[in-house]
Amino acid sequence: MERERLPSKAIQGIGLAGWLGLCYAASAVGSRFTDTGPWFQALRKPSFYPPDWLFGPVWGVLYGLMAVAAWLVWRKRGFSRASAPLGLFGVQLALNVAWSYLFFGARNPPAAFAEILVLWAAILATLVSFLRVSRAAGYLLVPYLAWVTFAAALNFSIWRLNG
Repeated sequence: MERERLPSKAIQGIGLAGWLGLCYAASAVGSRFTDTGPWFQALRKPSFYPPDWLFGPVWGVLYGLMAVAAWLVWRKRGFSRASAPLGLFGVQLALNVAWSYLFFGARNPPAAFAEILVLWAAILATLVSFLRVSRAAGYLLVPYLAWVTFAAALNFSIWRLNG
């Protein structure tokens, strides 16, 4: 069995910067739709709704973990040999942004809830495919899946309380 050759340290650094840039760019696009103004403030929220200040730091950490996970897969296999896992990663990232638009931009919690279920499945599929390449990469997505599970419960509760 031939030993896998890793990219050079410089290429690895550029790759990590690229994955971080991609994930935080998705975050920036999603945040353009995130309006916590009068419409959102007027919504009834469940008793388990966390303080508003918590969302930014949590998402900041999660996007960083996502980027490192994708980087580990890319570093180990490259784009051509990891096209399926990295393709799934791209799909879930796009779905992540779409949720922000549906919930905040379109102000449509029922549609956002339906979409977050698809997002959850895409994250799970990405996590499983990452585990097959790198255990560490898969494990790095566990907090993201847990948070989106919690976000789905919030989304559902807000929909039902305000529907």
